[in-house]
Formats: sequence, C-alpha cells, structure tokens
Amino acid sequence: MKMYCKNKCYWLFCLVLFYFAFANSAQAYTSQEVKAPAEEKDDHWMQGLHETVSDSVYQSAQWFDSFFIANDSEQQSPQTTAKISFAWLPKSRDWSEIKPRFRVRVKLPHFQDRVSLVLSDETDDELNNLPLESANTKSNNEEEKFSLALNYTQEKRDDRLMNYRLGFSGGDIFARAKHKRRFNISAKQGFLFEPSLYYYLDDGLGAKLLLEYDYQLSKKSQFRINYSIRGSAAFSGIRWKHGFYKLNQINETTASVLSLQAEGERNGARGFVVDKYTLGYRYRFNALRDWLFFEIEPFLEFPEQENYSTTPGIVLRVEGFFHKG
Repeated sequence: MKMYCKNKCYWLFCLVLFYFAFANSAQAYTSQEVKAPAEEKDDHWMQGLHETVSDSVYQSAQWFDSFFIANDSEQQSPQTTAKISFAWLPKSRDWSEIKPRFRVRVKLPHFQDRVSLVLSDETDDELNNLPLESANTKSNNEEEKFSLALNYTQEKRDDRLMNYRLGFSGGDIFARAKHKRRFNISAKQGFLFEPSLYYYLDDGLGAKLLLEYDYQLSKKSQFRINYSIRGSAAFSGIRWKHGFYKLNQINETTASVLSLQAEGERNGARGFVVDKYTLGYRYRFNALRDWLFFEIEPFLEFPEQENYSTTPGIVLRVEGFFHKG
C-alpha cells in the first residue's frame, strides 16, 4: 500500500509539471501572430518544460535562503540543480517495477556555498550501493526512503573532500560524516579511500568503507574496481559488495559501462554468504537536448533466493537535468 501511494504521488507530480509546461507553451502560441512550424512548436514545448522545472526549484531556493539574510543585507542568487529520472526495470519474475527518482540540491550563498540543502531518494544516498550501481537500485530488505538533509562541506579539493550531513530519512533522524581522499599512483592508476561514519536514531551507529582502484586503459577507456564493507548496530555481521567495471567513452554524447557485481554478508548468523551476482551492460547517450539523457541496460541476476538461477532483465531510463543560478 505504501509503494502504491508513493508511485501515485510521483505520477501526480509529473502530471503537474507537464500541465504547467503545456500551459506556458499554449500561452506563447496564442500570443504569436504567425503560426510556427511543427518542429519549432516541439522545441518550444521541451524548452518550456525545462524552464518551468528550473524556475520552480530556483524560486523555492530563494525563499529558503531568504530566512538567513540580515535586515541590511542584499539577497544573493542561490545555485540550484535538480535531476528527475524514470526507469522501467522489467525482469523475468517481475515486469511491473517502475522507479521514478529525483534529486534536488540547493547551494545557499549566505553560507559561502559551504552549506547546501539536499532533497532526494537517489541511490547514491543509499549506504548499500556502489557508485556505478544502477540496476539494483534497492536491496530486497530495504524500503525506498525520502531524504531531506543539510550538507556542510568543510574541505573540498580535487583530491579530497570532508563533509557532514544532518537530516531526515524515512521518518528517522540521521547524521553522517564522510571523508574522501584520492591518490594518483601513476599517470594511469588512481586509488580512492572513502570512510564514513553515520548514526540513525532508530538503527544506531554504523560505519562504511569504500575503496576504489582505477586503471586508465586509454584516453577513452578505464577499468575500475570498487569494494565496500558496511557494519551497523541494526544488523549482525558485515555487508560487503564488489564491483568490476569497464568504462568506455564512445563519443562526446555516448558512453557505456560493462559491469560485474557480487554482494553478500560475512561474520553473520550464516557465516559467509553471497546474496547475488549481477552482470550488466549500460549504454548511455545524450539526445534531443543537452539536458536530456537516455539509458538502456540489459542485465543478468543470479540471486541466492532463486538458487542462483539466471534472472534476465533490462533497465530503460530517461533523466532530465535542470540547473539555474
């Protein structure tokens, strides 16, 4: 029932966006004396949609930032970014899974851009996922969660990052501290070290360590290995995940990722267990507009709950990026 209500809200939200986009487009067409060609109308409609979403997020950011302005200060323009995506994930045992996703980030200028507001249900905020993970956007025992948080960046450089986050997620209050450190081993090799410490009011204290190794095969091709381990007072044992990736930039607007992932648990009640293997190929391209991206990702899953039998599937995704400020 919760999942049904959430999907219903997503579609209502999208219908509202499309309604305003159509309304803006219709008003512009009415004011024109000369009838535009069909191609220009389509162009105006898509541009109207982009401007409507960008302006809505920007106006909300200005309203929020105004609470931190002194009486004798002039309001500065915030920077806003939003990503909205829709994905259909049909699998051999489940053909009905649709995943709308969104992420809104607002940089507040009155905190010298060190503080940002993040509203999201994106996968990179889920502690269980690897950075390049796409098809497995939710583990079997976790519900999707909305997250609203204030993000404070203490230090940000090309090779390091230190930030803190405080907010709400799935009705629970949480705090997180994360440190990133990147090392260049040679001209072709790099290493990433990313420990994080977090605390949820309901689940207690937890920690995660992410390691990454990159090897540049050529100017447009890279091999990457990810490894993460995670422990928490909310569960016994240690959750682990491996990822092996071959990244390829086909041209300026197209890229692909060949991936092999394995995940499981160790030191728990069942000892060492592999929950699932996933083999996938993601093809991503930019088309129609510079802010619109499409992805096609066929994959094969081998889950333990199905005795590691092959479960084929595919991800069809469209993403829109909106920026202003």
